[in-house]
This record gives sequence, C-alpha cells and structure tokens, in this order.
Amino acid sequence: MTAVMPSGVETARDLVGPALAAAVARLTPDVRKVAAYHLGLAGPEGALPGAPAGTGARSPGGRPPGAGKALRPALTLLSARAANVAPERGVPAAVAVELVHNFSLLHDDIMDGDTERRHRPTAWTVYGVGAAILAGDAMLALAQDILLEDAGPQGVWAARALSAAVQRLIAGQGADLAFEQRDDVSLPECLTMAGDKTAALMACACSIGSIHVGAAPELAMGLAAFGAHAGLAFQLTDDLLGIWGAPEVTGKPVRSDLRARKKSLPVVAALSAGTAESRELAVLLARDEALSEDELMVAAGLVEAAGGKTWTETEAGTQLAAAHQCLADTGMPADVRAEFAGIAEFITARQW
Repeated sequence: MTAVMPSGVETARDLVGPALAAAVARLTPDVRKVAAYHLGLAGPEGALPGAPAGTGARSPGGRPPGAGKALRPALTLLSARAANVAPERGVPAAVAVELVHNFSLLHDDIMDGDTERRHRPTAWTVYGVGAAILAGDAMLALAQDILLEDAGPQGVWAARALSAAVQRLIAGQGADLAFEQRDDVSLPECLTMAGDKTAALMACACSIGSIHVGAAPELAMGLAAFGAHAGLAFQLTDDLLGIWGAPEVTGKPVRSDLRARKKSLPVVAALSAGTAESRELAVLLARDEALSEDELMVAAGLVEAAGGKTWTETEAGTQLAAAHQCLADTGMPADVRAEFAGIAEFITARQW
C-alpha cells in the first residue's frame, strides 16, 4: 500500500513548526534541551545545522524544524477551517495538541524501553530517564498555558477538552501497561485501550480547533466523532506496522511489538481466535527468555495464520468507513471535508 502525503500536512508543518519552536523556547533551559531534541528542533549538542529554533528554517531533511509527522496539527487547523476561519487561528490549539502528543511519546518511550524513535536514539537514552520525564511534564503544562492565554470562554473550553483527552490517554496507557502482566486480555478490552490511548487525542485534535475559535457544539461533536473512528483506524494500522512494518516506515526495528510482547490488537485477535495457531502463539509469547529473530518470525507467522492480521485490516476498514460517515453527517465546507477524508485515508494506507 502506498500513501500520498495530503497537502494539509505540509501546510501544518509550515504554520505550526515555527510556532512549536517558539513555544519550546519558553521552557527552562534544562527541559528545553530535552524537548527540543525529542521534537527534532535540535541535536544532542544543539540546533540542527541550518534550522535555528523559532526561525522557520528547514532542517537537513527539508522539513520545518520540529514539525514531525504533523498529522494532529493538520487536523486541528482543518478543524478551525471547518468553522469558516483562517487556519492561522488554529495554530495555538495545534501547538497545544502536538505538545501533548509528544509528552505522551516521551513517557511511552521510557515505559516501553524503546531506544529509537524517528530514526534517532530516544531522549531518555541520551539525557536519562529523569530528564525525559520532566521534559514531558513541562510540555504538558505548556500546552495548557497556551490554550488558557485566550481570555475568552473558548480558551477554557479548549483547555478542558484537551485535559479530558489527556485523562483518557493516561487511562489507555495504564491499561496497556497492565496488559503486559496478563494472559487473558480480551479483544473488547484491547479496543477500549486503543480508543483511550490513541483515538481520544485524535478526536481532540479534530475538534479543538473549532472549539478554540468558538464554533457551534454540533460541529465540534461531529468532528470529534470523526476523529475517534479515524484514531482507532490509525491505531489498528500502527499495530500492523508494529509487527510487519519496515524500519524505514516505522522508525523502529522490525517486529518491535512482538519483541516487547505487546498485547497489540493483531496479537490479541490471534490469541482470541481459539485455533491451534492461537495456542502455539500463546506458548511462545509466555516464554521467560527473549525471543530470537527466528522465533519472532515464527510468532509473526502465527499471528497471521490465526487471523490476527486479517481481523485488524478488516476492523481498520470498518473504522475508516465510520469516520467517513461522520464527515458526511457534519456540516462544513466541501474542501475541508475532502481534506479530512484525505488525511484519514493517508493514516490508514501506510506501507508494511
């Protein structure tokens, strides 16, 4: 499968990248250094060549510094446009969402023991666990500050929407950690966890731009529903990549989720299938010692043979269809609806 980058994502990089760099510059020096490195604003020793923070200059890879994938900022800017305002009005909300997303990534990398993200060593491996935790905490607080700088009621509403999404994100991450100690995780439990850990923030990204500019609640609710379904489709696709994704696509080693024994959706679907392959997979994953590369290949084959890959692909399609239906049912300019749909297609068409 080949995904074509929607133009709105590139626009979000251009608009939000410099604003994100300016926001990070407000942090205290010790945490700013870690946050800037994690966001791609700087290398371990300072600013990337040709991309001083806050200038809008491009990094050696050609992207505005710190822009990353820019999927959530793109959705937030579209959310503002859905309310018939200029995308620039959505930049503060987009920066807040991106800060929260990266707060979660910083902490996720520590909890999961991941040593590589975006083809670079993770922040905690460079600066230490404590420094990475504090940088994540600082980014979370900064996100709320940015929203609450709007003195109107819409600033408070947006801050509350983001806070609610963070609470669900934390609940989902907690469930994900708890699943590592259990052998009886059900598919409904796993879907709930994914809805909290990933889809809640995606739903917030899709609606917070409209909330922050004072749009009607009906618009924000329709966009949040779209984001919830698109977020689940995104997580389902991400779980496929966690087993079968190429490192150049994921930024992580191949079969990384199996190596970490994660109860991802394809794995839980396979374990729940009740087949001979399900039972063989359960025995393999229950072993105390680390799995060899050959054993990881066997495990991936068992997940597929037990139907885990097919179920995940089908469910991703179901969630994507539901997301499109939410767009059809929500009033907004036709070009904005088309761009939302394009991003939803993009995030579920990544190659593995």
